[in-house]
Amino acid sequence: MSALCLSADSKSEEILPFAKMVHELLSLPVTMRSKNKKGVRLEKGKVVDMDYTGPVLEEALRKNCVIHTIPDRGTYKGIPVVVAPLQDSEGNPIAVVGVVDVVCTIDLASVFGNYPQIVRQVEKRKDSLGQKG
Repeated sequence: MSALCLSADSKSEEILPFAKMVHELLSLPVTMRSKNKKGVRLEKGKVVDMDYTGPVLEEALRKNCVIHTIPDRGTYKGIPVVVAPLQDSEGNPIAVVGVVDVVCTIDLASVFGNYPQIVRQVEKRKDSLGQKG
């Protein structure tokens, strides 16, 4: 039986499967580290660093909260990022995961402004094809 266990002392090799899954799911640069060990950085489908930490990862560990910011130093200086802690059952941080925050860079009003029109078009097409729901 396979298992993935993460702890505050997980090494890069141990957190890599989780970080890789997040990277593949979002297709965004991903960073991750455990509380007591440096971690990984993935970009464009590749592991680019197996001994990684960054200022926002460290801050999220210290504060044990989600952080949306634009770092003023480090690898992602000037790029919006979001970092969230992975907590144990008592709420203590054991690791943090960070991604480039593309939502921060998108004009959501313009993206979703056409949403009602798109729904109407899909419904109209279904009606013309005699499909329900």
